Amino acid sequence: MEGGHSADEASAPERLRELPSRLLNLAAGYAQRLVGERLATLDARKWHYAVLAALEEFGPDSQSGLSDRTGIHRSDLVATINELTARGFVVRAPDPADRRRNAITLTEEGHRHLKRLDVLIAGAEAEFLTPLSDRDRAELTRILKVIVGYQSRR
Repeated sequence: MEGGHSADEASAPERLRELPSRLLNLAAGYAQRLVGERLATLDARKWHYAVLAALEEFGPDSQSGLSDRTGIHRSDLVATINELTARGFVVRAPDPADRRRNAITLTEEGHRHLKRLDVLIAGAEAEFLTPLSDRDRAELTRILKVIVGYQSRR
C-alpha cells in the first residue's frame, strides 16, 4: 500500500520488512482503507466521526477548539461541519460566551449517528486486528500510545 501500491511483503527486501516506520505506514494504510470503507456505508468519513466524538466527549465547542481537539485543518473542518449540519447531526449557533464566534453542538440525531459509527469502527478494528490476541491488541495500543504521546510533545 505504500506509495499507492500493494506489494507482496514476502518479496520486499528484508531491510524494508524490518523497518518499524515502514510497517506502521503499511498497517496504517490498511486500517484507514478498512475504516473508510465501513464509514462510507453510512455516507460518513473519518472527520465526521472525529467531530462527533469530540462534541460528545467535551460538549459544544468553537470551530477553532474542534480543530485543535481533532487535528482537522480549519478550512477542512468548515466543510465537515457544513456536511454534519446539513444532515442534522450538529447545529451551529452564536456562542453565548462570545457572540463573534459560533459554537457547534451535537444533536440527538448526531448522538444516534455516532453510536452507529462506533459499531462500524469497532467491526473494522476487530477485522484489522484479527491476527492478534486480545492481550496483543492491548499491548499494541499501549505501545502506539507511548510513541504518539512522545512524538506529539517534541
